[in-house]
Amino acid sequence: MAMARIRLFLEHPMGAGQTLPLGKEQAHYLFGVMRLAVGDRLPVFNGRDGEWMAEVAEAGKRAGSLVCLEQTAPLRLPPDLWLAFAPIKKERTDFIVEKAAELGAARILPVQTEFTNSGRVNRERLQAHAVEAAEQCGGTHVPDVADLAKLSDFLAACPAERQIMFCDETLAGASLPARQVLAEAGRGSWAVLIGPEGGFSEAERERLHALPQAHPVSLGPRILRADTAAVAALTLWQDVLGDWNG
Repeated sequence: MAMARIRLFLEHPMGAGQTLPLGKEQAHYLFGVMRLAVGDRLPVFNGRDGEWMAEVAEAGKRAGSLVCLEQTAPLRLPPDLWLAFAPIKKERTDFIVEKAAELGAARILPVQTEFTNSGRVNRERLQAHAVEAAEQCGGTHVPDVADLAKLSDFLAACPAERQIMFCDETLAGASLPARQVLAEAGRGSWAVLIGPEGGFSEAERERLHALPQAHPVSLGPRILRADTAAVAALTLWQDVLGDWNG
């Protein structure tokens, strides 16, 4: 019996003695690529039932099954934090989704602004990247990736009690630190909002500044690329209001 240095996300319910059937791609990965055999063990999770240690019960080229043995970690939900961002180039959008999952975003929402270059996103591909990130970082929760929506629709649907960390590039170098803005606003439901490479339009900026729940912040003295800004903003929020400090 060997312990595999991989974690696998599976959609099936998990519990002691539960059989987990494997599809063709999963079987190929475990038995064709990773060379697992009957009796080998690996951690698995489904985003709902925590992490479980599972043992290979059947190993075939196109199918197989695992059996849950014992729970190794409970479900750990991230803070009630959304990331709303304007999609950019494919690889950099993938990067944003991966890092958002690693940094503890509970939900990821692509939004289309006036200056967004990408008019569509492949939600299934982005969701797969979120799953892979959760597998690699040891998370037991997988953030949901929403379909692309207009910024105006996102703002209209955003609950009034959800505060928005509005990353405004025109405030670069502003005297009031973002850390202070977040600390004064306090914990609760939040969304981090990142604009496109061309920035928010004046009309969008005016609407956001007028929202009572929006908190315009600067991410430092330099204007960051959209993917860098997403990582910086999530890191800052987690450090001030998130679960990094318990």
